[in-house]
Amino acid sequence: MANNTWKIARRSNTQLPLVIVLALAVVLVLLGKAQSGLFDRARMTITDWLAPTLVSVHAPVQAFNRWVGSIDDLFNVYKENLALKDENARLRQWRNVAVVMQGRVSHYQDMLHAVPDPDVNSVLAQVIGRASRPFLQTMILGAGEANNVKPGEAVVDPRGMIGRIYLAGDHTSWVILLTDLNSRIPVNIASADGKAQSLQAIMTGDNTPMPALDTLSQLVTLHPGDQVVSSGDGGLLPPGLSIGTVVGTPGDYRVSLLADPSSSEDVEVLGFRRPPEAAPAIPSSQLPALAAGLPPAAPPAPAPPPSLPVLPATKPTSAPPALESGDRDD
Repeated sequence: MANNTWKIARRSNTQLPLVIVLALAVVLVLLGKAQSGLFDRARMTITDWLAPTLVSVHAPVQAFNRWVGSIDDLFNVYKENLALKDENARLRQWRNVAVVMQGRVSHYQDMLHAVPDPDVNSVLAQVIGRASRPFLQTMILGAGEANNVKPGEAVVDPRGMIGRIYLAGDHTSWVILLTDLNSRIPVNIASADGKAQSLQAIMTGDNTPMPALDTLSQLVTLHPGDQVVSSGDGGLLPPGLSIGTVVGTPGDYRVSLLADPSSSEDVEVLGFRRPPEAAPAIPSSQLPALAAGLPPAAPPAPAPPPSLPVLPATKPTSAPPALESGDRDD
């Protein structure tokens, strides 16, 4: 019996502090609701009083974190250095190939008396703003008509084409992105292995990260990795601008763009204009009839001058009757 009494007393002693703690918690909550400003001032006072201690404690902790981070950065820099060395080696190989191919192309152009493409004037501009709306995706450039920037010109960065200038002010211009719903540009699709003949299509934006390819025949089969470049049709965009690669399945081919407008800072505006050519004058000796030995056709007879309208003949009016002698005497 004594043991049972001791157990009950012990249990009641252990529960008493919990009740006190709960009561104090309720009182503190009520005081916090009623006097919120008092607690805020107390908190700020304590923070100000502990500020020097916090600064002195935070300094060695921050130094230790920087030291640990520097060790991780050291290993990351070492790995990146090895990757960059491999990439530089591959780029040097491709540079040599590009130099050889450029010389070969120039030699072939000289042999074929090829007419070179018109020069492309470029303007370097900085991205000063971006706007993304439900039906309009644009970026704002810090260059305008004062810098010879005109609507319709292509905007590119080191990775590829971004969009076109659609509105140019005096010192700023707006760019419609390739992903915009209103974007339509003609493109050429070249096979990744270079064996198949290039195809022409229209790349249309639909406000998704990957524009679609339209006007393709149902019998055309594309492969992932096929290169998409600008065709230059229409004379506004230079041909051969890198755009992206083909992805997707038949019936839903799309273009994975090389450039990322969200991370572009400095872009280039390409001014490309083909002046309209006048039709050459053909000498009479090169007309088809004369070249075939046929006599030239007689010129058409001149049309007779328009005849004047003929007025109908009018009858003479009758003279008044003559007066008789008797009437004259009267």
